[in-house]
Amino acid sequence: MSDPYVKLDIVNEVGYIEFFHPAHNSLPGDVLAELAQTITDAGTNDAIKVIVLKSGGDRTFCAGASFKELININDDATGKVFFSGFANVINAMRKCSKFIIGRIQGKTVGGGVGLAAATDYCMATKFAAIKLSELNIGIGPFVVGPAIERKMGLSAMSQIAIDANTFYPAEWAKEKGLFTQVFESTEALDEAVKTAAEHLCTYNPEAMQEMKAIFWKGTEDWDNLLAERAAISGRLVLSEFTKETLKRFK
Repeated sequence: MSDPYVKLDIVNEVGYIEFFHPAHNSLPGDVLAELAQTITDAGTNDAIKVIVLKSGGDRTFCAGASFKELININDDATGKVFFSGFANVINAMRKCSKFIIGRIQGKTVGGGVGLAAATDYCMATKFAAIKLSELNIGIGPFVVGPAIERKMGLSAMSQIAIDANTFYPAEWAKEKGLFTQVFESTEALDEAVKTAAEHLCTYNPEAMQEMKAIFWKGTEDWDNLLAERAAISGRLVLSEFTKETLKRFK
């Protein structure tokens, strides 16, 4: 099995940020922290004009938070830190002055849907079904909810949050505004991502920076908001209901 990683490759002024974890690209706290820092650093790197966020492997974009860490939370403080991982990545994406293109090659669950929603332009394959499964274990998509609601609307977000057992197809996610385009294969997706990213590099960087600021207007309180949401999840994960549910997964 390969070791988890986060890496940045710069090709033709495009910064390709790739994360990987052998457990279906689930993200433990250390990988989330490295991902947030890599996004922040890429945002200030003059050699990069546009960023692409992608994951390794073919089948799953991101399975969400690390279940192994989730079942080991035993106090409020640890819970808040755990759930702040995705908050920190989303806020890094929000504050980054450069456009971030999402490359979603396969299924994405929970926090992974939040990452896709926090990109500025998101492209996927037909295999990129999405699911918010948090309610199944007694919590909810509190941290990623604002990013998903911003991109898809409250109605769509609440639908998949309540229907926590169902994978919604990529075409549905496109109809709701999460994905801009859906492709038949990963190869077609990669070609389209490359073309789009390199074309954006020909535009005025200042214009793109100003546009990004406008796109994210109204989210200035997200540092506090997502921290508050992380605290809610951190409290709920200690509930008797969730503890009993998690025992069945051990």
